[in-house]
Amino acid sequence: MAVRLRLKRMGRRHRPFYRVAAMDRRQKRDGRVLEELGFYDPICKDADKQLSLKLDRIEYWLGQGALPSDTVGRLIERSRAAATSS
Repeated sequence: MAVRLRLKRMGRRHRPFYRVAAMDRRQKRDGRVLEELGFYDPICKDADKQLSLKLDRIEYWLGQGALPSDTVGRLIERSRAAATSS
């Protein structure tokens, strides 16, 4: 089973909210997830509340061979940079 770390869209129309999830790559975008790893709210003005990731669980999935999507990869980099600068 090929696992991808990708975004799952939630929220209402014109107000997107995303959950970062580990999913089988054959599932639909909003399909069944293996594990929820955090959330991303691009509309939120407060940068601290905009992104929340479980970095330990993300490291676990990456260690198991999961591949992040391009967007999730950028979000992980951003979260790691924020964690090291704090």
